Amino acid sequence: MAIKHYEVVFIVTPVLSDSETTETIAKFEGLLKGADADVYHSEDMGLRKLAYPIDKKSTGHYHLFEFKADPSIIAKFEIELKRDENILRFLTVSLDKHGVDFNARRRNGEWAKKSETEEKSA
Repeated sequence: MAIKHYEVVFIVTPVLSDSETTETIAKFEGLLKGADADVYHSEDMGLRKLAYPIDKKSTGHYHLFEFKADPSIIAKFEIELKRDENILRFLTVSLDKHGVDFNARRRNGEWAKKSETEEKSA
């Protein structure tokens, strides 16, 4: 099958220490790399307030991975996310060329600049 671009955001429970949170994130990055996925961006989004309580917790530690992988590994990866009691929620999204382009511009800080120039020219 063809390699596709993906983005996964998951929320780690806030009751873990910083080292335990780092270990949990490294575990899932290792799972992706072990399945021959190319993790080309990892972003720690920090501790954030949740929109609604999950498992009686009002905050969570957000983390994002962008990676290229064979679609067959996604189901196995999501099963591992579901099995881990430290993960409150997750969302995996397949990115098209526009999503990949937007994420690259967002990482470089260019997405805000482009929208400002579009507003001035309109």
